[in-house]
Amino acid sequence: MKSTLALAAMFTASAHAAATSGKFTALSFNVAGLPELLQGNEVNGSKTENSGLIGTYFAKYGYDLIHLQEVSPAAGEGVWFVVDQDANRGVLDKDFNYHAYIYATDNHQYRTPTSGGAAIGSGLNSLSNYSWLNFLRTKWNKCSSASGSDCLTPKGFTFMRWNPSEGVYIDVYNFHADAGTEPDDEQARNSNLQQVADYIDTWSVGNAVLVMGDTNSRYTRQDDTGIRVFKSQNNLQDAWIVNAKGGVYPTAGADALLCVNPSTTETCETVDKVLYRGSSLVSLSSTSFLYAGEQFPNTNPEYLGQIISDHNPVLVDFSWTTSSDFRQSPFSGGPHGNWFNDLPKLPASPVASVLKFSGADRLDSVSIQLADGTTFSHGGTGGTAKSLTLGKGERWISTKLCTGQKDGRTRNFYIKATTSDGRTLEVGTATDSCTSFVADSGYGVVGFMGQDGDEIDQLALIYARYA
Repeated sequence: MKSTLALAAMFTASAHAAATSGKFTALSFNVAGLPELLQGNEVNGSKTENSGLIGTYFAKYGYDLIHLQEVSPAAGEGVWFVVDQDANRGVLDKDFNYHAYIYATDNHQYRTPTSGGAAIGSGLNSLSNYSWLNFLRTKWNKCSSASGSDCLTPKGFTFMRWNPSEGVYIDVYNFHADAGTEPDDEQARNSNLQQVADYIDTWSVGNAVLVMGDTNSRYTRQDDTGIRVFKSQNNLQDAWIVNAKGGVYPTAGADALLCVNPSTTETCETVDKVLYRGSSLVSLSSTSFLYAGEQFPNTNPEYLGQIISDHNPVLVDFSWTTSSDFRQSPFSGGPHGNWFNDLPKLPASPVASVLKFSGADRLDSVSIQLADGTTFSHGGTGGTAKSLTLGKGERWISTKLCTGQKDGRTRNFYIKATTSDGRTLEVGTATDSCTSFVADSGYGVVGFMGQDGDEIDQLALIYARYA
C-alpha cells in the first residue's frame, strides 16, 4: 500500500481546483435571414449589409452564447462552407450567403456551420466563446403551411452540450417553431414544442438545460398550449417571467401587451423565449432580461437608427454555481448510443463499495455498487469482467480513459481506476489517446453519465463529497 505522501505526489500534476461559480450572457436573435424574394420582413436596407452589421455587433458586444434563427443564403446563391470539426466551428470559404456575412464580421471562436440555404437548411446557427460537445440537428416531426411556407424549409431544433467552464455542462437547445395562427399551424407548433420537451426528457436527464429560440408562441394566445409544456414537463423557468413578470405567467386568452420593435419595455411579450433549469451538479439563475433591439441600430445613413431585423433580440444574463455535494469529470469518447445519467438516482451521502468493469479489445461495460446496495451498470455484456471491493474509507479518486475508432465511431477502449489506497482496476486495450481525471480533494467517484449501447461510447464520472 502506498503512503499518503506518495499518492499526493502521484496526483499533484493533474489535479487542480476548477471554478465553482461564473456568469455568462446569452442572446437569442431571429435575424430575418430568409431570401429577400421570399420575405422582406418589412426591414429597410439590404439583407446582405444588415447581416454583416449584425456580425459586427456580435463581435463588439462579445456575448458568450448566441442562438440565431432564420439564417439562410440569399436567393440563387450557392453554399460553400468548410467545417473544422475539431474546433466546433465553421470557416468562411467563398460562402456567399447571409449566414456567411454574419460570420465574416463576427469573431467568436466557436461557430456552427450552416446546414444549407432556404428549402435545404433549418436556418439555425450558434456562436460561442466556449466549446461544446455532441452538436446535432433534428427536423420537426410535423409542419404546416396553412398560413405560410413552413413546410418548404426543414425547420427544427439543434442540441449541444455546452461547456462554459471545466466540469460544467449545460444542454443547450435552439429552435424555430412553426408560424401562423390557423388551426393546422397551432397543431404543428404545439407538436414542435412537445417534440423538444420529449427530447429533453430523454437526452437531458439529470442535466442543466437552456432553451432559446423563436417559439412563434405567446402565453396569452389561447391555442398556444405547447409553450407551457416546458414548465409542466421539463421544470424549465422562463427568464422573461422571472425577471420582467414577477414570476407570474400570463393567463391564456388574456389581452396581450405586444412589443414594438425595438421594445422600450420588458413587460411586453414576444414569441422569442429563453427558458432554463439547473441540476444537482450546477445551479442556473437568470439575473437580468432585456429586449436588446436598441443595441442593433442600422448604421446606413439612409436608414440610420432603424431596425435590422423584425424581431427583438432577447438578451439574458446568467449566473451558475457548482454543487458542493456533487461534481463531474469531462467526457471521454464519442456521442453515440443512448444517454444515461446516474445523478438523479443517487441516494443521500453515497459511498462506493464495489467497482466492476468488463472489457477486451474495448471497454464493454462499467458498474459501481454503493454501500446501500444501489448499483449502476452501463454498456453491454461482452468482455472479461473484473471487480474490486473497496475497503473502509477507500475511495475511487483517479481514472484513466483511452479512446479509439471502431466502425467509424469514437468509443472508450480502456479504463483504469485508482483508489485512495493506491489499488487499481483496469480492463480493455490502452491506446495512444488517453486522458486522466482526478477527483477534487474530499470527493470520490459514485456514478456515471454518458452514452452506451453494446459498449461504452461516451463516459463521464460523477463525484460525491465524502463526510
